[in-house]
Amino acid sequence: MNSEPETRNPERHRIWNLLRSGARPAAENMAWDEALLEEAPQLGNPVLRLYSWAEPAASFGYFQKFAEIERMTTLRPLVRRPTGGGLVPHAADWTYSLVFPPIHSWYRLKAVESYRCLHEWIQAAFEKTGFGTCLSPGSLKESQGQCFIGAERFDVVWQNRKIAGAAQRRTRHGLLIQGSIQPPPGLGRADWEEAFCSVARQQWGVEWQRFEPNDVIQRQAEKLTKQKYATRQHNERR
Repeated sequence: MNSEPETRNPERHRIWNLLRSGARPAAENMAWDEALLEEAPQLGNPVLRLYSWAEPAASFGYFQKFAEIERMTTLRPLVRRPTGGGLVPHAADWTYSLVFPPIHSWYRLKAVESYRCLHEWIQAAFEKTGFGTCLSPGSLKESQGQCFIGAERFDVVWQNRKIAGAAQRRTRHGLLIQGSIQPPPGLGRADWEEAFCSVARQQWGVEWQRFEPNDVIQRQAEKLTKQKYATRQHNERR
């Protein structure tokens, strides 16, 4: 990894929260990520959330048009993400989110810089598990609007196939990154997640702390699920 944004942080910011939230319905997954983003200033430390999907689904970027997404995939349900980017199928992928409070150095990075730092981190994790990957040098997109058809700059590529992509959103609350891994055959998820956390520990001195969401986050996630991400009004707004 070429970049080490954490080396400039105060020691207390070396503590990162780790949340393993398991499999949830599509609307709940998006609601939990937004709830964590809203609570980021109060939490103070970054949060890595590792999660999966309770059923095959697809998420799509905040600014995409629902009618176009419907024609791109047969996966259902379809849920609009709080971040940008393109259509992502969640049938066999590994998903995660990262939330950084405004006081953290990642929040101050430009979008292209945080994207590169993230995928250098992911690339190093793949290397640790014995899979050699590279970062795409430029746009090789074959289909506009679909995240994993072709690759854009700094996407993670394995054997000429994009296997990792992400989307971001910055607000006054913090920085939210939502990412998807389309894993190569023969690699177990638990092994990769351990490598992912290990790289951060070795490169930046991150101390992982098991995270238990408080009542505020849980209530907000439930509210966002029911009133936003599970509604046609939100998902079909464009």
